[in-house]
Amino acid sequence: MWSVGDVAKSLGFEADGDLTLQVKTASHPAEASPADLALALDDVHAEALKEGEAEAAMMAPGADWRAHGLRAVIFAPRPRYAMAGATTLFAAPIDLAPGVHASAAVAEDAEIGEDVWIGPFTVIGPGARIGRGARICGQVSVGAGAEIGESVLLHPGVRIGHAVRIGARTRVHHNAVVGGDGFSFVTPETGSVESAKQSGTIAVGAENTVWARIHSLGAVVVGADVEIGSCATIDRGTVIDTRIGDGAKIDNQVQIGHNCQVGQNCMLCGQVGLAGSVVLGDRVVLGGQVGVADHTRIGHDALVMASSGVATNLKARGIYGGSPALPRDEITRILLATRRLPRLASDVQSLKKRLSKGEGTG
Repeated sequence: MWSVGDVAKSLGFEADGDLTLQVKTASHPAEASPADLALALDDVHAEALKEGEAEAAMMAPGADWRAHGLRAVIFAPRPRYAMAGATTLFAAPIDLAPGVHASAAVAEDAEIGEDVWIGPFTVIGPGARIGRGARICGQVSVGAGAEIGESVLLHPGVRIGHAVRIGARTRVHHNAVVGGDGFSFVTPETGSVESAKQSGTIAVGAENTVWARIHSLGAVVVGADVEIGSCATIDRGTVIDTRIGDGAKIDNQVQIGHNCQVGQNCMLCGQVGLAGSVVLGDRVVLGGQVGVADHTRIGHDALVMASSGVATNLKARGIYGGSPALPRDEITRILLATRRLPRLASDVQSLKKRLSKGEGTG
């Protein structure tokens, strides 16, 4: 339990009312009990306070909290950021005491730091190094020679390939795979894909339909303070390492191909797919289901809207959308013009009928 005053002090916010009032967690206003801190950070959620039983709430500065029958309030100037602080404060701790579960298989030459937890049925490969305070949950595998940084959290089912390096405080969520082989194959002579790219036609024989694997000799290097979502997959490089910059946030079911270079503090939303050798600058944001073609470069601070297809390089600090992705103003004009096509088609059909009857257009 926290007092309202302590919560406000911890988050650096101003508060009013009975600051000794105790709260145990944060809650939606409509579902809040008297022991909950209701997150009523906008007008819609403030209105929902009447559906719950909250006595304390977090609200926008200047909100008339007494009109809602509250006993205490915390004023949050930036609602979404306030939610980050409040949910962090009330989040259940990862309560895993240091030690190695009896069912875990840890190679004799693996280096295990202090205060590390290794969960049941987890495998730590030869020569792997696990940093101080790491938490490795059950049914995780860490490949030979891999390095796991300090205070890393690997959720159940995570797979870390050999020689992969994971930076400090990074979190990898359930069933993600970091360090699988890249999807890279080649035919003995020019194949259909190469032919299509070079000439726009496909003229290959049956002898060129057998694919030879290009093995992945590189690894994956993940920076510090990175989040990798459930079932995300990051392929190792061919002869260079695939790299994920510090602070990057990677959502569930994201695919990052071999040799990709993802900058610092990028955000890749659900089902984003990066083909091989894509380079993202720092702070790039890719909306859900964005696909990026191989060897494409996207500049710093660019934002690509959901469901877009990136086929060519994009400049820094631009907002892009559509398939192929174009600057926002341009794609907006195209979409508006597309909506007018049915009317245009109807007008053309009407004109054709009048002309066929010998009527003038004047």
